[in-house]
Amino acid sequence: MINPSAFGWIDKFFSEQKFTEDALNDTSLSYYLKVRNTGFIYGHIIGFDTPSPILSKNWFPTEISKLALLNTLFGMYRLTEKSINTDDFVNKAVIFYKEMNPEGFNLFKLILPKNSNSLTLENIIDERVQTNDSLINKSFSHLVTNALLFIDVLAFRQYLIHGEIPEKYFKKIEQMVMSIVAIALKTKTVKSIHDDLLIKLFESSIRYSKFSKATIETIETLQFDYFEYELEHYYFIDMAGMALWSDGKIENEEAYFLYSLSKLMNVSDDFTRESITDINSFINKHRKKIPYFNYSNPVKHFYDQTTNNVITLVTRNKNRLVKEILQSKELMKLLAYSTVRDLDAKEKKKVKKHLLDICKTIPSLTIFLLPGGGLLLPILIKFIPKLLPSAFNENLDETE
Repeated sequence: MINPSAFGWIDKFFSEQKFTEDALNDTSLSYYLKVRNTGFIYGHIIGFDTPSPILSKNWFPTEISKLALLNTLFGMYRLTEKSINTDDFVNKAVIFYKEMNPEGFNLFKLILPKNSNSLTLENIIDERVQTNDSLINKSFSHLVTNALLFIDVLAFRQYLIHGEIPEKYFKKIEQMVMSIVAIALKTKTVKSIHDDLLIKLFESSIRYSKFSKATIETIETLQFDYFEYELEHYYFIDMAGMALWSDGKIENEEAYFLYSLSKLMNVSDDFTRESITDINSFINKHRKKIPYFNYSNPVKHFYDQTTNNVITLVTRNKNRLVKEILQSKELMKLLAYSTVRDLDAKEKKKVKKHLLDICKTIPSLTIFLLPGGGLLLPILIKFIPKLLPSAFNENLDETE
């Protein structure tokens, strides 16, 4: 099974997924709709458009994003180059990101001479899907950061066609998305408590430009001439639709805005109608799992998200962790005590020390040793008894 956090995952992905010449039959529209159906356009990925199913139930959001970005880039390569040559794709993707090298993206620190192209691309993608440094903000900004990753895909097409990225392409397309979102929010008939948050999330996720506070009055003043590709137009409409939906629905006046936007870009009413329907359907179905729509209680969401991440880490390293815990009689005894009474300060300190010593021996659990990792230990302690049903019950009996 593929693990996007393990070295060699790109090679393993292409080894497991048998892409055939049939994968070259997509049109721009069919390709875009497939990408949108995975949730990649919306920033909340629910699946992958691959020949064979990929189970990602216990993956972290960044792991899902990494594979989705790789697969979507490869889809653009197939669409543009009419080829399924994975070696050529990986090579061109690496060169593309070398040329891109955005401000603050320390790409050249990631590229080592000994790395193969696929390992280099793994490092690049890993860096590319990262959000900001704040753990809480990271949970929320992930939605918009993911949605803006499609800009990479559109720019990759430009590179494949021209052999280089047109000057200021990233800056121009980011500014266009931000302008459309800002005008869309002004158009809304009912203002939402999420509106300011949405702008802040976009601002924290753009990489090439700073969002100007000088708002553009109408969509008629936007310069669409620079963007000639229909996939860019489709993307702009969906980004506007996301902004308009943030209050829970798209009113008639807001729908009129989307149709007006599509008319300026010569996009069919059928596409716009389907865009509105798909956004409604997707967000209504997945709303409870999308951090942005849970902002009314950010602390609860952060705790839930963090708990899930800790459980995933512990589950993956269950056997090693159980073995280490069983070797410490004092830790077992203290954990047993913790289920029937509150530990005193001295006992809590001992538990923390034992667990940190164990985490030092398990590479995947060194997250608990990082700054702020101590805040996660109570979640780990709470989950541990579930790993030790029989041995733990025996220790519990001894304490009574």
